[in-house]
Amino acid sequence: MTTNQYIRIFAGAFVLISLALGVEASPLFMNKNWLWFTAFVGANLFQSGFTRFCPLERVLKKFGVRE
Repeated sequence: MTTNQYIRIFAGAFVLISLALGVEASPLFMNKNWLWFTAFVGANLFQSGFTRFCPLERVLKKFGVRE
């Protein structure tokens, strides 16, 4: 898999997990503050679309994942 695929998988997983932990209707609900994590992931995806800078991409490249 490529770095782009890993980034999409990680971002999607983090959004789903943080929503499950932050929405009161979820059986996994812990605290509403988990929604801030969802906002952080979304903001990071938004800024990376403009700046082409993604911290996860750098980490994956250091681990040898191909582009």
